[in-house]
Amino acid sequence: MNETPLLIVDGANVVGSRPNGWWRDRAGAAARLRDSLAPVATVGLPARLTAPVEVVLVVEGAARDVPGTEGVRVVSAAGSGDDTVVELVEGAPRRRRLVVTADRELRGRVTALGAEVYGPRWLRETPTSN
Repeated sequence: MNETPLLIVDGANVVGSRPNGWWRDRAGAAARLRDSLAPVATVGLPARLTAPVEVVLVVEGAARDVPGTEGVRVVSAAGSGDDTVVELVEGAPRRRRLVVTADRELRGRVTALGAEVYGPRWLRETPTSN
């Protein structure tokens, strides 16, 4: 059993949760989110999640070509980003899985598989986020 928690971030949903002009540069917004998540792998989320953490950012559409970076594995959804998040949750049944999304339907799908779900604000309320 892998003891390292798996943090899966629904990139499109989290980026879209803030009206900051992300729609003008979806790939750039996803890259900024990726970069803000990188410290989570080694620092965790103070008072929420202890490091080390495996961080996975799911991207789709115009952000599909955003590469991974040290600390953040980027998974490009071939189709639906939601389906990709569900597949990642299903692929790690014996681990603590945390999904960050505000998508109500996705929340239901992953909680049915035993994942914890948090909204985008949960990430923004930490010192490691931009």
